Formats: sequence, structure tokens, C-alpha cells
Amino acid sequence: MATSLQLCRFYIRTGSDNFGGRSAVLPFRKPISVKCSGDSASSSAVAVDSDNFDAKAFRHNLTRSKNYNRKGFGHKEETLELMNREYTSDVIKKLKENGNVYTWGNVTIKLAEAYGFCWGVERAVQIAYEARKQFPDEKIWITNEIIHNPTVNKRLEEMEVQNIPVEEGKKRFDVVNKGDVVVLPAFGAAVDEMLILNDKNVQIVDTTCPWVSKVWNTVEKHKKGDYTSIIHGKYAHEETIATASFAGTYIILKGMTEAMYVCDYILGGALNGSSSTKEEFLEKFKKAVSKGFDPDRDLVKVGIANQTTMLKGETEEIGKLVERTMMQKYGVENVNDHFISFNTICDATQERQDAMYKMVEEDLDLMLVVGGWNSSNTSHLQEISEDRGIPSYWIDSEQRIGPGNKIAHKLKHGELVERENWLPKGPITIGVTSGASTPDKVVEDALIKVFDIKREEALQVA
Repeated sequence: MATSLQLCRFYIRTGSDNFGGRSAVLPFRKPISVKCSGDSASSSAVAVDSDNFDAKAFRHNLTRSKNYNRKGFGHKEETLELMNREYTSDVIKKLKENGNVYTWGNVTIKLAEAYGFCWGVERAVQIAYEARKQFPDEKIWITNEIIHNPTVNKRLEEMEVQNIPVEEGKKRFDVVNKGDVVVLPAFGAAVDEMLILNDKNVQIVDTTCPWVSKVWNTVEKHKKGDYTSIIHGKYAHEETIATASFAGTYIILKGMTEAMYVCDYILGGALNGSSSTKEEFLEKFKKAVSKGFDPDRDLVKVGIANQTTMLKGETEEIGKLVERTMMQKYGVENVNDHFISFNTICDATQERQDAMYKMVEEDLDLMLVVGGWNSSNTSHLQEISEDRGIPSYWIDSEQRIGPGNKIAHKLKHGELVERENWLPKGPITIGVTSGASTPDKVVEDALIKVFDIKREEALQVA
């Protein structure tokens, strides 16, 4: 049934269970408005009036609530043991024992020095497992996929950790009831979602990666200094949505081309002439800017932040470009009044990308990149290989291989293609890496498919 949207008011009951009964610091100066459905029982926040809301104070108080947990519940040892049984790999173990290179038959595998599960992802999955152990009978929800890996997400579904349903692009928070448990994924959650959950008085299990929280702190510093946050990311990505909710004024740039357009606009067309009118600017970025964004007013003081899974080198290039632009516009001596930058590049993302740059210098017949097809960090590993001109195949599971010597894979920009006879005949050397959300077992399953194809080839020759 269709419902109209109306403005609803949320109040934090400081004498109740919200924030654990704390009342010392209020996160906003007056009641705030968020959009929700016409039925008050099915509220679903989509926007917070940031003029009247202090997101930092809200998050500060929320993390001290008795209904909030981000450190687990004391079941770490047994849940890690379970994860090891489900996600580790004898094939990967053999590779690591042999300097990340090993030959099976006529197939030599070279494994990247840094690959697979990062610390933040392992932590998020482990805490989610702990939540199921701690609350065996409660209904457990999750606001988005815990990570971008279909194998792990399917396993949580089997454990009856349910995704909050989405209708017409909006999450149905009305299904969540007092006493339920709600998991916030590794990418974090937007402030308005946290606000709704706090108001519902549910148990919040926060698995947000600390590197993501670091970016939130950065955009809050921008806001405090009246800087507009230039966020290098994808505007529809869960992490960037969450980061933008903590920012004041912001614009989200997917890559260097968009950054050059913005800098050209700042310089009045003096960079490369790619920009045009203010109206065209706002149309181009209509889904990627804060409410009321005015490029003439809001690009005078800017700070750089990023989605943690973006390509490290591109984030750095964008930062340097913006800094040079502000120097040209306002003078080198005044640049600090118009540009601010903090390092928000995730160590794990950087390590995997650095390992991939090293890997593509090896003598390889092809690259196999394993990771979720909606994984941003995996897409950039594929990008590094593709750009080097190496035949590279990005798959999300072993099911993309076969029947026979056939593969369905994605390219760096997400195009799905199929290829016959993707494995060359005779002895071959394959470079292998995996995204930060990919368990070793998923890589093993894909390699076993490769071994089977090459074994069948050898039998036919014999």
C-alpha cells in the first residue's frame, strides 16, 4: 500500500533507556525532523536536518548506551574457531608455506603477498557470529550486507541474521521491534538509521570498521572548520552514504575526471575547460552533493576524505589536484585557509593494492581475482591488472567457472562477460589475489576448478 511522506519528530528520552539513561549531553539543540512514512509505526528515516543536529555528540552518547556493543560478547575464541573451520584453506596454507608459490601438475600459482580477509572484515564477521551466540533466540537484523562477499552473507542468512527489507529503495525499519538485535555492517550505517534504531530501543551490535570511523572523524573536523568535504567514493556505496551523513556540506567524486571538472569550475574554466554553468554542475552532481549545495559558495574551503576501498593512488592524485587548484585560486601563502587534508586511506586496502602492483610485474599467463562483484576494493585490484594488459578474470565464486574451460567474469567497470577456453593449454602460471572481504576457502574452491580443468586436459593428451 502506498503511503505519503510527512515530517515526523524524534525526541531522545534522556531519562529512559536511550543512551543508557544519560542526560548530560544532548546531541541537538531542538527537536529534529526526518522523513518517514505516513504510518508512524513504519518510520524509515531518509534525511536528518543537519542544521539542528550534532551527529558527533549523538554517536558519542550512543556508543555509551547499555544497548550498544562494538567489542563482542566474550565468545571470540569459539567463534574464531568456527570461522576457521568454515573459511580457511589447505591450498592457501600450502602456498604460504612455500613462499606464496606452488605448482600443482602443470599449474603454477603465485599468490599476492597481501590478499583476502583484512582485519576489519574478520572482526566484523566474528562479532556478528558472536551476536548470534549471545542472542540465540532473539530476532537479529542487519542494515546492509555485513561485507561484500556472497559466501559470508549466505552463511549469516543460514544463521537467521536477516536483512532489513527494502521497498522502493527505502528500508522498512517498521519490521524491527523493541528487544530485537540489529547489526551494523563493516561499512557502518548512516546517522539517520542509527537514530531510528536508538529510538526503537533495540540492541545495536556495531561492526563498523575502525578505518571507516576514522573517515567519519575526518569529515566531522571538516564540518567544524566550515570546510566542504570532497569525498572520493561512489555515492551509492553504503560506506560513502554513512560518511556523508556525518559530513556537513559535501560533494562525492567517483574519480579523477569528476575531480578535474570540479577544479575547472573553481578556476572558472582555466584548468581544462571541462566545466560549464552552475546549473549544469548541479545537474551533474545532483545525487552526489549535500542538500542546498552551492558550488560558488561551498567550494571556497574544502577538505579531502575518501571511501576506504577506493584506489589509493587516485585519492592522492585528487588531493594534490585540489590543493594545486586552491593555490592557483587563492595563492600559495593562503592555501591552508582553503584546503585541508588528513590521511584516511585504509592500510589493508593500500597493502592489497601495493601487492597487486608488485604481482603484475611477475611473468604471468593470467590473473585470477576473487571477490564479491559489488566489492569496491576488489574492483580496483581487477583495475590494476587490466590496466597492465594482463588477461584478468574477476569472479565472485567458483560457480563462475565451467562447464568445461569456460568462465563468466567481470571487468573493472562491472561489465559481465563470458569466455571460452580461458585457460591456455600446457603449463601455465596464474597470479591470484582476493578482495578484503573474501575468505580463503572461496579462493580454494576456484583453484580446485582450475586444477580439474587442467587435469582433464592432461588426460585427453595422454
